[in-house]
Amino acid sequence: MKIAEGETRQTIECPHCGHHLHIMLDHSNGDQDFFDECPNCCHDIHVKFHIDDLHRKLDVTIISDDEQVY
Repeated sequence: MKIAEGETRQTIECPHCGHHLHIMLDHSNGDQDFFDECPNCCHDIHVKFHIDDLHRKLDVTIISDDEQVY
């Protein structure tokens, strides 16, 4: 997604139940890593985003956190 000034509204899909929800990404503080709760199933959604200054893009990653990484 292209970077605009201030905040960006993004539609994501809950990795647990598939519900679509809107989140606000404030990219004025740099890269972020936070949790949000799905209003439909109440599970935590792990949201990570990285600012790619070279290409002026936000790279957003949605993780369910019930996936095991080895």
